[in-house]
Amino acid sequence: MTNNESGDRPLWTPRPEQIAATGIAAFTERARAATGLPLADYAALHAWSIHSPVAFWREVWDFGGVIGEQGERGLIDAERMPGATWFPDARLNFAENLLRDSTNPQALVFRGEDRLERRMTRAELRIEVARFAAALRALGIKEGDRVAAFMPNMPETIVAMLAASSIGAVFTSASPDFGVQGVLDRFGQTEPKLLIACDGYWYGGKAIDVRPKLAELAPQLQSVARLVVVPYLAAGVALDLSGVPGAVSYDDFVAPHLAATEPQYVRLPFNHPLYVMYSSGTTGVPKCIVHGAGGTLLQHLKEHKLHTDVREGDRLFYFTTCGWMMWNWLVSGLACGATLMLYDGNPFVGGGGNEGRLLWDYAQAERFTHFGTSAKYIETLAKGDVRPAQSHDLSALRAVLSTGSPLAPQSFDFVYEAIKRDMQLASISGGTDIISCFVLGNPALPVWRGEIQCIGLGLAVEVWDDDGRPVVGEKGELVCRKPFPSMPIGFWNDPDGAKYRAAYFERFPGVWCHGDFCEITAHGGLIIHGRSDATLNPGGVRIGTAEIYRQVEKLPEVLESIVIGQDWPPEAPTDVRVVLFVRLAEGVVLDDALVARIRQAIRDNATPRHVPAKIVQVADIPRTKSGKLVELAVRNVVHGQPVKNIEALANPDALDEFRDRAELRT
Repeated sequence: MTNNESGDRPLWTPRPEQIAATGIAAFTERARAATGLPLADYAALHAWSIHSPVAFWREVWDFGGVIGEQGERGLIDAERMPGATWFPDARLNFAENLLRDSTNPQALVFRGEDRLERRMTRAELRIEVARFAAALRALGIKEGDRVAAFMPNMPETIVAMLAASSIGAVFTSASPDFGVQGVLDRFGQTEPKLLIACDGYWYGGKAIDVRPKLAELAPQLQSVARLVVVPYLAAGVALDLSGVPGAVSYDDFVAPHLAATEPQYVRLPFNHPLYVMYSSGTTGVPKCIVHGAGGTLLQHLKEHKLHTDVREGDRLFYFTTCGWMMWNWLVSGLACGATLMLYDGNPFVGGGGNEGRLLWDYAQAERFTHFGTSAKYIETLAKGDVRPAQSHDLSALRAVLSTGSPLAPQSFDFVYEAIKRDMQLASISGGTDIISCFVLGNPALPVWRGEIQCIGLGLAVEVWDDDGRPVVGEKGELVCRKPFPSMPIGFWNDPDGAKYRAAYFERFPGVWCHGDFCEITAHGGLIIHGRSDATLNPGGVRIGTAEIYRQVEKLPEVLESIVIGQDWPPEAPTDVRVVLFVRLAEGVVLDDALVARIRQAIRDNATPRHVPAKIVQVADIPRTKSGKLVELAVRNVVHGQPVKNIEALANPDALDEFRDRAELRT
């Protein structure tokens, strides 16, 4: 999208009284008082946050009410990236900060599609965590040991994470829709001592039994001393684990420890490992990314309290699975005193014209203040003409958050027309790599069509051209010039840091290169044009894939699309040609007239260079389990190359649509 597409006026501007009530307004006042600086606007606040990083992050610590000892030193080896160390003398416990006292008594509300509903108070959550932690200790699990969850987004998953972190164990997770090999590719590397799993889950109204997977998986995870199974499908009835040797039920695991009522927190160094996350790419075995407790806590407090304006008593929802970092992000909302709104299952379950209503029914009933989802979900609502503003009371809703892929300009329009006019729409972008966001929302700034609102506080983000020069209004690589607390503390089984450095610091030594192709706008916002490793180069001109998606998916006939660069000619490539694959609405056929309309829409709204050389109809388009398009996997299939990490895909059979296509031979 070019800047002039965003229009002359913002889609939403917060009123003065709304701004005054935000956390970022209160934080700015504190920063003014502490520094004596005027900090007249967000640009000034951001500039201070990166020029005085220790002062800024100390202020975040205090504003967030972090429980623990901060220590004398804020940052050592500040010029090393990687290699800088934050708060080397600090001691804290992640779970202690999430389970703190709050005037909001409610911790969790859970819905499993339209079949299950449960609630848990903060007092009940602390008791459950205390019992599970006592059971972990009795098993001999100690600081640094791994606890793995093969679980849905349900209360017991949060209990297991908090229990593990309360004693200093490292938590790692995957969603139960992963196949056995996908789980082994992840947990086989990190070697957990305990695995907590569900007996099954609901999806689209169907019961999916996970126990056969567990029976196959358990013997291959030699490190696991105990397999604990949570009854989800069998809720309220006897759990049959006869087919899963060595497994015990959740209730039996904690039964000897019912006397425990308060967790015992071990305060550990700032960089003590908290999570192992997994990259979701399809180019090999997933990278195991290790995140520290202190950096994760500070960054999430900053994003929740300042950029997302999460307040005590708020109702925070994000549609996510436990295989996506947004689950970890969501759970940290407990540290703000929010109630977490959990959902597991298909967001479009239902029938008789009710598809797409279920999450909005949930939002209305529980008075969500924040509704987080994916760009794909919003696009699907628009295609289905689901208009919650007309059917639901969303008066409590203050923000809609979107991530997973760039949010198209027309999706911005849809949110304000069909969901709610007076609220913040925050498109956010970051990733598993930093367990947070580089660019995101700000409740005190206007929302411009097609733009992410701002660069995150404390993050020295710029866009660089190929020569490493910062540019504004031009496309380039998203980089971060200075260290920040939520950088990974390393990769698992990477003792010399070679894999870590290769992942982020090879392109521009000493500077984090994130792999996003983007531009900074005149408003100080940002537009993501796609992943830079999927950037197209026809005739040597770099084109972001998102620029094409934005135009194609405006057409009602096109449900979704994926675009790649095909080496051309195949026998002796000298260039790359743009190939667009489209999944069309039911009954629609890709005829010459529709091809012409697609090409014209791209030509008129992008440039002639964006126009695909070939447009091909497919029945399905592959995505990762977190909903991201996999351009590189499709490109590999088209070129006859292997896709190494097929388990990362939600629908791997879709790749067959792209093999040996006759249309791509001429």
